[in-house]
Parts: sequence; C-alpha cells; structure tokens
Amino acid sequence: MLAADAANPMNVEILPLATSVGVALLTVIVISIAVWPKIAKGLDERNEKILGEIKAAEDARAHAKAAQEEFERKLIQAQHDADAMIKEARAQAQNAADALRARSEAELAELKKRANAEMDAARRQAVAELEAHAAELAVSVASKVLGRAIDAKDQKVLVEQSIKEFASTGR
Repeated sequence: MLAADAANPMNVEILPLATSVGVALLTVIVISIAVWPKIAKGLDERNEKILGEIKAAEDARAHAKAAQEEFERKLIQAQHDADAMIKEARAQAQNAADALRARSEAELAELKKRANAEMDAARRQAVAELEAHAAELAVSVASKVLGRAIDAKDQKVLVEQSIKEFASTGR
C-alpha cells in the first residue's frame, strides 16, 4: 500500500508536514533574528555610502563649476588688462615717436639756421674780399691813369669811396 499511497498526491501525512513547516518557521525566525539585521545594516550602510558619494560628487561638481566661473571671470579680466596694457604701450610709443619727431625737426631747424648763418657769413666775407680786391684794382688802375704813385692816405680814401660806391650799386 505504500506504493499506492505514494502515487496519490492527496494523501498527506501530518508528522512529516508538521516537521517541515516547523523547520521552515524556525529557519525564518533564526534568519530574521540573527541574519536579516546584519543584511539590513549592511544595505543601509551601503545606501548611506552611495548617498554620501552622490552628495560629494554634487558638491565637487558645484565647486568645479564655481572654480570654472572664477577662472572665466579672471580670464576676461586678464584680457581686459592686456588690452589696456597694449593700448597704453601704443600711446607711449606714439608719444615717444612724436617727441622724437619734434626733437628731430627742432634739430633740423637749428642746423638749417646755422647753415644759413654760415652761408651769410661766407657771403659777407666773399663780398668783403671782392670789394677789397676791387678797391686794390681800382687804385692800381687809378695810379696808372694818373701816372704817379698813390700814397697810403690816398689809397685809403680811394678804397673807402670805391667800397661805398660798390655797396650802393646793390651788392
């Protein structure tokens, strides 16, 4: 009859069933008292760690964003400073060029003035030499025409008269 009972699934034996249910309940109770709190604690710790890492990552992202904004602000300020320095350097270079040009023009004007003065002095000297030579020639011609020697006093008078006449003719 054992074989016939084993073939019928509707035959239930209470003792093996009760033992199986008792062992299962005891296992669930032991697991829920001894094992489950450790598993739950580990899961809670893991959850807190993950949440902490997420918060740290968000804080790091916010810090990186603030640092990037600060860097961009400093970069813009540096560009403005560089532009201002370039503008100032160009203005200084222009001022230096203008000062150099003005100094060169002043030196050139002074050189022209000095050259004109030297040319005037040379012209006056040449005219004086020419007048003196003309006077000597006039005295020489006059002495030949008169046929006598002219003394120093007569020569001086003739030279002065010749110079006055020569000067009055426009030279």
